[in-house]
Amino acid sequence: MRVLVQEAPFDLAEETARFAKGEGGSGAIVTFTGVVRDNGAGTLSAMEIEHYPGMTEKALCEIAEQAMARFELQDALVIHRYGRLVPGEQIMMVASAARHRRSAFEAAEFLMDYLKSRAPFWKREITAEGEAWVAAKDEDEAALERW
Repeated sequence: MRVLVQEAPFDLAEETARFAKGEGGSGAIVTFTGVVRDNGAGTLSAMEIEHYPGMTEKALCEIAEQAMARFELQDALVIHRYGRLVPGEQIMMVASAARHRRSAFEAAEFLMDYLKSRAPFWKREITAEGEAWVAAKDEDEAALERW
């Protein structure tokens, strides 16, 4: 299991290959990458993501450990960026490896739902009109109910 919280961009192909390399006993590997998207109005110039070092890594490790146990994973990877990001840049990546595909898919969804709703990151959208903190969304909270 590996958890990284970093400002620097990550190479999706490199991280996927590194993760898959050690998974000879797994029957399935699932990856997901989140990308900064425009706010729908075409006005987002950047998103700033803040976190508390130490606290964030601890929280992400705890949820990754839960996923490992709950879904009987062979391995898990969580990468989440912070700092100033522009539309199109990668924000995060999760990968899960399991003996069976259902466990790998469910674990990846579990990790994504947690990262979206409970991970201690704070996001601020920056547009030509100004800046605004991103509020939690009801649908993201509802997604956690199935777990």
